[in-house]
Amino acid sequence: MSAVRLLLLSLLCSHFVSLCHGACSEVDSDTEAVAGKGFKLGCISCKMRPEVEASATVDWYFKAKGEADFAHIYNYNEGPHIVDERFEDRVDWNGSKRSQDIQDASIYLFNVTFNDSGTYSCHFHRLLTYEFYEYQTVVSKLVHLKVVAKATRGTASIVSEVMMYVSIIGLQAWLYIEMVYCFRKISAAGEEAIRESANAEYLAIASESKDNCAGVQVAE
Repeated sequence: MSAVRLLLLSLLCSHFVSLCHGACSEVDSDTEAVAGKGFKLGCISCKMRPEVEASATVDWYFKAKGEADFAHIYNYNEGPHIVDERFEDRVDWNGSKRSQDIQDASIYLFNVTFNDSGTYSCHFHRLLTYEFYEYQTVVSKLVHLKVVAKATRGTASIVSEVMMYVSIIGLQAWLYIEMVYCFRKISAAGEEAIRESANAEYLAIASESKDNCAGVQVAE
């Protein structure tokens, strides 16, 4: 039974590793900031095929309330560069680090003001490198930011948190059911192997006894 348990533990470990390795989830950014405090503008774009090598650069644009066009405010290409003087010394890179394969392009905005309310646009310029060719893609995402004097907890935030806990509980229940199923299946296979081994041993003993009896009769 120790071998069966070891096999089951190995299967479960490999299952957890496969779930956690290279995971990327495109979570939407928060949209409500408090004046005078910091705020993370989230922007995540996951590759469809993580095994493909890639590199990316990122551009952020901002359109304030009442404005008609977006203004280029930030660029990240092997390092940060603030383009718009309104955000000078107020923006810090909060995305993927130590990698040219950028999937998280989030930035952190210090000392938020009411003038920061508006629409932010995040653009990924990604170069996918295959064996015989390269392919360029552009992915853009929008964040509609509202700056308030005091933090409020909206219905969307509450629903999102509830759904997160429901997902966690559901995943744990599914993993437990899968573990029990695998354990029972492996145990049944082990018991079947033991029965087959016992039957084979019984037949071998019976055959040997029969041969011994035949030998005694011939001797007589």
